[in-house]
Amino acid sequence: MIGGINMNLFITSGTRNYLKKMKEKYPEENMLLLGDEESAVLIHETASGTIFNQPRKYEVIDSYGNFENAEYVVMNNIPVTDEGKPLFEYRFKNRNRQIESQPGFVAIRVLRPITSNTYIILTLWENRQAFEKWKTSESFQKSHAQQAGTQTTHPHSIFTGPSYITTYSIAEEE
Repeated sequence: MIGGINMNLFITSGTRNYLKKMKEKYPEENMLLLGDEESAVLIHETASGTIFNQPRKYEVIDSYGNFENAEYVVMNNIPVTDEGKPLFEYRFKNRNRQIESQPGFVAIRVLRPITSNTYIILTLWENRQAFEKWKTSESFQKSHAQQAGTQTTHPHSIFTGPSYITTYSIAEEE
């Protein structure tokens, strides 16, 4: 729940042209087209249902910023056990939030999966260089060292597998 409103985020894949037409058909919706000519993803953030037929469904459990002024998107995909979900969510809701003051940072969404076990930490950046610069920052090192430290203090891992990152550029409007 964000600001008293339950927000959802839906993700669908397809060709760039098809997804662009879908986005144009619903200009009042908060959607973001990611990708290039070869592969594309359309993100739909809403307090209600989605117009997508078969989306990946997420509940937004933490949010900062909006989609405007972003050109680069990073999705950190983190598989979490059912038993580990409360601890994982607690950690993110109580994080130090240093990323929010990083130069070039635009927005973050912490996404709880509805039909899978893989959370997504979605961050939006002014450009790829801003993201790369953050990865070498002291802030990045501190926040990731904290997470690694808490993982080793628990005898049973809350993760079902390694996390992985997917990155996208905001699709250019023609």
